[in-house]
Amino acid sequence: MLRQVRLFLVLFSLCLAGLGGVANARLTDRQSEYYQGWLKSADRAEAVIEVNRASNAALENLRSEIVGYREDFNQARGANTERIQTLESQIKALGAKPEGDASEPEDIAKLRKHLEEQLNDLRVPRIISEEAYSRANGLISEIDQIIRDRQKKELLEKGPSPINPVYWRPAWVDVKEAAHSLTNEIVENLRSDVVRERIRERGLGIFALLVLSAILLIYGKYWSERGGDYLRRLGGSGTGVWTFVISLLRIILPWVGVSAAVMAISLTGVVGLRGALLLENIPFWAAIVFFYDWIGRQIFLMGAAHDFKRLSAAKITELRIYIDLLAVMLILHELADLFEQIENISDATRAVVSFPVIVATALLLLRVRHIRANDIQQDQNDPNASTRGAGFSQLVEFLRRALFLLGITTPILAVFGFTNAAEAIVFPAVRTLVLIAGLVIFQRFISLVYGWVTGQGEAARDSLFAVLVGFALAILALPILAIYWGARETDLLEVWSRLLLGFDVGGVTISPSNFLTFVAIFAIGYTLTRLLQSGLRNSLLPKTSIDPGGQNAIVAGSGYVGVFLAALVAIMVAGFDLSSLAIVAGALSVGIGFGLQTIVSNFVSGIILLVERPISKGDWIDVNGMMGYVRDISVRSTRIETFDRTDVIVPNSDLISGVVTNYTRGNTIGRVIVPVGVAYGTDTRRVEAILGEIANGHPMVLANPAPSVVFQGFGADSLDFEIRAILRDVNWVLSVKSDMNHEINRRFVEEGIEIPFAQRDLWLRNPEALHAASSSSTDKVKPPQAPPAKPSSDPVAMTESDLDVDGGDEM
Repeated sequence: MLRQVRLFLVLFSLCLAGLGGVANARLTDRQSEYYQGWLKSADRAEAVIEVNRASNAALENLRSEIVGYREDFNQARGANTERIQTLESQIKALGAKPEGDASEPEDIAKLRKHLEEQLNDLRVPRIISEEAYSRANGLISEIDQIIRDRQKKELLEKGPSPINPVYWRPAWVDVKEAAHSLTNEIVENLRSDVVRERIRERGLGIFALLVLSAILLIYGKYWSERGGDYLRRLGGSGTGVWTFVISLLRIILPWVGVSAAVMAISLTGVVGLRGALLLENIPFWAAIVFFYDWIGRQIFLMGAAHDFKRLSAAKITELRIYIDLLAVMLILHELADLFEQIENISDATRAVVSFPVIVATALLLLRVRHIRANDIQQDQNDPNASTRGAGFSQLVEFLRRALFLLGITTPILAVFGFTNAAEAIVFPAVRTLVLIAGLVIFQRFISLVYGWVTGQGEAARDSLFAVLVGFALAILALPILAIYWGARETDLLEVWSRLLLGFDVGGVTISPSNFLTFVAIFAIGYTLTRLLQSGLRNSLLPKTSIDPGGQNAIVAGSGYVGVFLAALVAIMVAGFDLSSLAIVAGALSVGIGFGLQTIVSNFVSGIILLVERPISKGDWIDVNGMMGYVRDISVRSTRIETFDRTDVIVPNSDLISGVVTNYTRGNTIGRVIVPVGVAYGTDTRRVEAILGEIANGHPMVLANPAPSVVFQGFGADSLDFEIRAILRDVNWVLSVKSDMNHEINRRFVEEGIEIPFAQRDLWLRNPEALHAASSSSTDKVKPPQAPPAKPSSDPVAMTESDLDVDGGDEM
């Protein structure tokens, strides 16, 4: 409340200054008083830092005070920004002040002086706030450094060795005295009349709390199961969602019962100071026990559901026992810390008391690591092991190695007297291990809910949504892990405050607030753009006479414009000042021009295709020897579906700079040419009449212009004719050509018109010479008494020069 009052005073005084409430450039009385208070606090903080003798608690209190001032100055240094910009614009509108002996009109001079006074009155508080903010940041950093140095020194400090028998008896005496003191406090309080009177007055409430505690502890699990039966009626049976909810109820209800019992005991007043401190921690310790037992039970259930395929049921049960024992070790550690705070024991006693807990915890971590030791060889021999989640297996293997290192290191550190270091390693390791298990379990639960809602079932656990949920949970767990491993809450708050202030990129300040604003506005604009495109594509444009290509161009163009406007509006609303990035953008444009010229060329070509529309979606085109239908025109490329039902991706620049044949540009009318040949001697006029009848009889052929039959000429084998007809839809050209060929064949058979085919006669040149050469060759090989071979039966060896091929026509 006090800080809010101070902030109100600062802002109020700044508003008064912005309205011209002061005549010269100085702080108001309230601002001056507040600033003087800050100077005293800053001077005191500097003196404390220089001496470096204050306790950590005192330093934390001083730091909290300085943080309050810093937040006020942070608010003040950004106040009246719009008013200052307005005054600067007004002064700029007056023009530059005359130089030398030149003077300006009196009215303009008075106005300029008045505006400059107002501007100075607004700038002075901001300048002072900026200086005070920087000083506060420096003081906070120095205090944090002092506390961190002390923590580091304490962590590395070497104390008494717990294995020295000299310290065992004093430690045992300290423990007995603490237990005896606690018992004496309770006995004395029970004998006190004040406590008896309090019990009589509050007896009914105490009795009700105890009854409630007993009921929840005894029937809590049963009621959880009954509640689960009711929840399963809502649906989702078999998905595991309600099983998870029931498991939470099984630990929440007993924990409430423990809290009720603690409250009842507290109302009696029988516990003294030591008992009260113990009693305050019992709900927290009970939460540890219940939560760790819940983790073990969930692991068992996940093993039953075959999520842990490498662990048998016996090993999962063993792991569950180890997790419960680790919870007990954490409670004993907390009890040892409380013992040190209450009794103010020596370092030797503290080391002796903590040593068994450290060793037992380290051994349990080693046992947890050993659970999968026998399964590693099976995984190596299993050919399907690589398909069972390599990322999770790598994480498990890393944890196993870390547990082995911690289990060996921490007892050694404790033996040599580094008790603080051992405790700072082994117990955070336990908490980290359980936290990771909890994140895995919770991520699985969210995936189950997602699978139930979307109807994907178990497949949702391998979806992108499950991965994103796991990533988000890991990010949210980072502050918890930092606290586990020694970070202070003030350190995290400091990081968060620095993050909120943002960081500078090329003169543009980017903070989570304006970044989230940009994302939200852009997401809204992008969604509206998609809705507009959907409405145009499905509702509005189909009712117009615009062809499908034009509709696609309008839809695509509206998408580009909508995304651009969404980004522009998001930048303006988020408050990004992109003027300082002009030089950087100019330099980047040169690099883009050289390095991405092909992409830019395709992008510009895509815009030209959408605007000029030489081709449209659904057109039948031929480009670079590839023929097919245009299925999609995007920013960079165009997708063509060939007649083989394959997709060909063509860069847009090829469609603009190359030669493209568009068979259906503007309309689907096209020509079909059907060639046919007839034998020599056939009546050509009769053939022309038959072909004309066939062309005019096809329903796809247009009557105007009428089809024509052309006598092309005298071919080598036939008289060549062609049917040339205009089709109402050129997309049917192959079907029309096939139909006409069938009809031509049928009519020619009926009319007795022959369709010739080419024939060839083979002539041997100089057969006598070939016969003589064959005879001479035979005489050299065979004996002289052999009879001469007959010319007609001797094989003839021929070369290409011996062949004379003449074409012969047979009709």
